Amino acid sequence: MRDSGSPWKPRSPSVPSSSAGSSRPDRVHPHVPREPAPEHAAEASPAHGHRDVELRLYGLNAIRAVFAKRPQAIRKLYLAEARIPQMQPLLKWCVANRVGYRVVEDADLQKLAASTHHEGVVADVLREDPLPLSTWLRDLPAGPQCALWLDGVGNPHNLGAILRSAAHFGVGAVLLPKHSTLALSGAAARVAEGGADAVPFVRLGREDNSIAQLHGAGFKLAATVVRGGSDLFKAAMPQRVVYVLGAEAEGMSPDLAKACDLRLSIPGSGAVESLNVASATAVLLSQWASRAR
Repeated sequence: MRDSGSPWKPRSPSVPSSSAGSSRPDRVHPHVPREPAPEHAAEASPAHGHRDVELRLYGLNAIRAVFAKRPQAIRKLYLAEARIPQMQPLLKWCVANRVGYRVVEDADLQKLAASTHHEGVVADVLREDPLPLSTWLRDLPAGPQCALWLDGVGNPHNLGAILRSAAHFGVGAVLLPKHSTLALSGAAARVAEGGADAVPFVRLGREDNSIAQLHGAGFKLAATVVRGGSDLFKAAMPQRVVYVLGAEAEGMSPDLAKACDLRLSIPGSGAVESLNVASATAVLLSQWASRAR
């Protein structure tokens, strides 16, 4: 295992290195001495006390997106030797800002990411706190806008796919209920392919107050339901809309559905009951974008 010579933060987990002791030359910084391998394998997530403030990301596009938008959030970087040419801008930034990085083997990356889908790079980054609804609304540009209210969505792969679609179609924010525990994970960020840093999370307050604030900013809330709603492809849509999406199994709360201004359904063949929440989101956003432009 090799590193840039920058000091590791005290909270850094130990990282194993199957390359330690190898005679292979260091291709990043040839003057940096090789470290001995630690005795214990790294945990798949940061230490418990820092789990809320740090996030372990993996995947090339997820980490490139963080570097492009908020490089100061990067705390540690691990990468495969084959990724060195592609990651040169980030590696140079790490050296200039004394952020530690290490070149490690594939097995180490799998342990760090707890996944085989690491794509040769893993990073520990600071989480970005959700914005308050009032702050997001205050800074919102005029004109057509779309947001997603996630009422119970919890599967990380669904969240990642939703964020990817949201970034693609220019969604303004993902709105999280006051007591929602939903948070970005490494798996969700990888599936989002960079979308996680393109769409901000916004924390709502009390439900009735949040709805009143959204109405005051010109938004209409559209409950997305499996049946009984207006045909998405025929319904008149407002310029500013919040699509309310329910949990994967239970759907949205009945009270929230009643508080919405519209009820929308996606018509289909009937061969299956409904679309997966992430697939449904892509259809909803495609239809919104086609009318908003």
